[in-house]
Amino acid sequence: MTGTPRFTVMPLTVEFGLVVLSILISIGWPRLGTSFLSSIERTLGRIARRRGLAVAIVGLSSLLLRLAILPFCPIPIPFIPDDFSFLLSADTFAHGRLSNPTPAMWTHFESIHITMQPTYTSMYFPAQGLVLAAGKVLLGHPWFGQLLCCALMCAAICWMLQAWIPATWAFLGGMIAVLHLGLFSYWMNTYIGVAIAALGGALVLGALPRLMKSARPLYGWVLAIGIVFMALSRPVEGLILCLPVSVALGRWLFSGNTRCGKRSLIRRAAFPMALIAVSLAWLGYYDYRAFGNPLVLPYTINRATYAMSPYFVWQAPRPEPAYRHSVMRYYYEENELKVSSGSRSISGYLLAKLVMAGATIQFFTGVALLLPLIMIRRVLLDRRIRFLVLTVLVVAAGMAVQVFLLPHYLAPFTAAFYAIGLQAMRHLWVWKPENRPVGLMMVRSTVLVCLIMSGLRLFAGPLHLALPQYPPTSWSLVWYGPDHFGTERARVEAGLNRLPGKQLALVRYSSRHNPHNEWVYNSADIDSSKVVWAREMDNADNAELMNYYRDRQAWLIEPDSLPAIVTPYPGIQKSAAGQH
Repeated sequence: MTGTPRFTVMPLTVEFGLVVLSILISIGWPRLGTSFLSSIERTLGRIARRRGLAVAIVGLSSLLLRLAILPFCPIPIPFIPDDFSFLLSADTFAHGRLSNPTPAMWTHFESIHITMQPTYTSMYFPAQGLVLAAGKVLLGHPWFGQLLCCALMCAAICWMLQAWIPATWAFLGGMIAVLHLGLFSYWMNTYIGVAIAALGGALVLGALPRLMKSARPLYGWVLAIGIVFMALSRPVEGLILCLPVSVALGRWLFSGNTRCGKRSLIRRAAFPMALIAVSLAWLGYYDYRAFGNPLVLPYTINRATYAMSPYFVWQAPRPEPAYRHSVMRYYYEENELKVSSGSRSISGYLLAKLVMAGATIQFFTGVALLLPLIMIRRVLLDRRIRFLVLTVLVVAAGMAVQVFLLPHYLAPFTAAFYAIGLQAMRHLWVWKPENRPVGLMMVRSTVLVCLIMSGLRLFAGPLHLALPQYPPTSWSLVWYGPDHFGTERARVEAGLNRLPGKQLALVRYSSRHNPHNEWVYNSADIDSSKVVWAREMDNADNAELMNYYRDRQAWLIEPDSLPAIVTPYPGIQKSAAGQH
């Protein structure tokens, strides 16, 4: 990684300055560039009214623009525990398995978000693993699955918006999603399973009004597919979304306003419902193969084995497990338990929820997209999107009872957030204090700021924009996305891969180690890997490990030096040592 320049500027500071400047221009010169901007808007409006074309353009824009900037923003390197866990899932599926047998030396391989018993597998639900596996098998790299899924997410957001707001605004929302989520955010530039859940939510919310309007079987299928995507990726949040959707469908079904009879509707719903049932049955089978019980969901075993902090506010902390590695204990105690313990009082709870809500809003809006929310009162009274507003209130209640909240937890509701924001833009567009088109100029400048910030993010290095540093602490809370992190581990692994024969990397952390900077992760088939990553333990355990892997050159890896220190493991002398 390059050294930090002497003078840097935070991207949020730049964005805030641009927004302030745009407000001043909107107030002082609200008709600036009107003829030029109007001609662009008319052209884009003609494209937007061709709804299928607009959806395709949004999806292709996300795909092709991200590919175009690969020389500046290369394929991301996995760098946080979630990345490695999802990649393990992808590697397992790519090998045609649902899980892997527990390795013989598994205590050396324990790591965050990885389940070792009863099988060796990711702790997460399988949807993202399937997406990444498809990218690996079909296109040669797991990230291409993420790329395609994010492009489909942006297209689905545009399609959903077309059902709730005019086509021109839906097209604008889709393109903002490309700029805001589809290029630089961690939703695109890590391996975390976010886009598949957001895609599912957009399909559900886009199919609902169409189904209620026309009762076409196609929209029933789309609704079912969206539910399946959420059930296999983020089922808790997906269930919260399905609650108001189910109420709306129930009211519609029994209102007598359907275009066909109830019996006909039930018959049409049979196959989509069967798709949902088959998918849930497959998830049960996956749980059986991975965790030994079809009713034991992902997360459950891993949390019961390692975690102390509860997920819901009414739960008490679990007793401390018997940790074999101090870094694991530090992660679950400092990173989780102390955070949750601070919110057990009423004041601590309210403060924690306020901070989480602010950080989440910051991710979804940045500074530029906050400006239209000055019209939020009109939006709340707007009958057109009242259902979406109520849906967001439901999710707010659902998130209020959870201890932790990160932006990707709300992925199924992304399209609803966009619809509300765009409706605020529509109200701002027609706002004319003293008959001056101030609101119109504010909307135009909001879009312009998003474009400018995307360009600045692309050249963040030369422009001395201070992106979050590695190991990350708050990278997930801004939409500018992570930098190209994880390079040091990748460098060491590449060096070991170049050596002849198989290698064993024993990792020793210092007392100041950040547990987010985890190095001990392996592929699905550990024993067949060129490089095996393991935790250093006591002398007896290390001797047993090296005896088991006696055909490998053993190395001591010390990641907390920069660059990381790589030396032959003490007492191990082989000719390969001089070749590293």
